[in-house]
Amino acid sequence: MVLQTTSIADDSAPPAASSTPSYDSSRLNVEWSGKESGPGVVLLHGWGSSAELMRPIARSLSDRFRTANVDLPGHGLSPAPTVPMGIPEHADLVFELIRAHFSSPVSIVGHSNGGRIALYMASEPSMSYAIDRMVLVGPSGITPRRKPSYYVKKYVAAALKAPFQILPPRLRDRGLEWLRHSLIWQLLGSSDYRRLTGIMRDTFVRTVTFHLDDRVQHVKAPTLLFWGDQDQEISREQMSTLESRIPDAGLVVLEGAGHYAYLDDPITFLRATRHFLDVR
Repeated sequence: MVLQTTSIADDSAPPAASSTPSYDSSRLNVEWSGKESGPGVVLLHGWGSSAELMRPIARSLSDRFRTANVDLPGHGLSPAPTVPMGIPEHADLVFELIRAHFSSPVSIVGHSNGGRIALYMASEPSMSYAIDRMVLVGPSGITPRRKPSYYVKKYVAAALKAPFQILPPRLRDRGLEWLRHSLIWQLLGSSDYRRLTGIMRDTFVRTVTFHLDDRVQHVKAPTLLFWGDQDQEISREQMSTLESRIPDAGLVVLEGAGHYAYLDDPITFLRATRHFLDVR
């Protein structure tokens, strides 16, 4: 249902970004709720999660807003892509969804990697006009301070790959493919990496290595940031970077909450979010 408000999908708007040839927004599983005439809110979950864990937010907003709770590719009920996707391709899909179903800028509620996608969209001139404001919980995208173990794994990986680099292209590619499927290579990766195979593993790598440090200062949408002080995935330093670089941003620290802060302290999160989205 297209909302009859100020248009973001008319002929004067920039052309819709192209998604991957094998995946368009019609393949995404989307849980719709709320008033069809209400302001739009798009919910984006984190990596390895799904729309199911975002439902409490959608339910809370459904009396006032029209919510689109999205299963991103390869998560929930949305099929996996047939070619690896990175953050720009994920952003293209979400942007395409917004252009197809909403006629005015939407708010985005993003958790973790969903926040990374939202930050990319809000800092991309061809997409930013479609975003009114953002609520981001433990968003990823800012380069973390690396632990020594990271560099140990990095140098071991480089040493394992080095012998294959001197081979002819065909043998080199076969050798590197074998290495990527070897036990020692998998042990070098994170637990998320080890659980994945094939295209979703490649998609994971492209996604988590995409950083936005040099882009977030271009975000114009008012942004409300949430961070749980027990979050083991995103650091306080990363959140402070976002708060300082986004021109119109504020940070709420939820005491005792972890990476899924919106579930650990739902009352504070939902009250602040509703107030922020209602302010005009």
